[in-house]
Amino acid sequence: MSSNGRSAEVRLSIPADSAYIAVPRSVVGNLAARNDFTVDAIDDLRIAVDEACALLLPQASDGVLDLVFEIDPPQLTVSTTATVPNGWKPDTTSFGWTVLTALVESAAAETVDGRLTITVSSSATTSEKA
Repeated sequence: MSSNGRSAEVRLSIPADSAYIAVPRSVVGNLAARNDFTVDAIDDLRIAVDEACALLLPQASDGVLDLVFEIDPPQLTVSTTATVPNGWKPDTTSFGWTVLTALVESAAAETVDGRLTITVSSSATTSEKA
């Protein structure tokens, strides 16, 4: 949440290299903490973002992952995007996808113009009830 309690957006581009995955994990943890997510919900979001990045890393043909963190209290949505080989989509029956979808309210993958986006979303109010 921004300092005035309104919606905000944070954008981040990182090299498609596992050495940099700690950066989006830290960002989502900080943003979730500032928006009153529980400790368990923060950990769930960190793991979900980590899984989204891990799914895209080996496919990122231009060597970059772009992330957008959208804060619309109590909702936090993270979109991870990479340019991928033509027709590639994540295996939604894989262990990684199963983990990702189990940790958040919603998860989706969409390809537009050769760029695949994995979007995960959760809210602080839902995490309080869990």
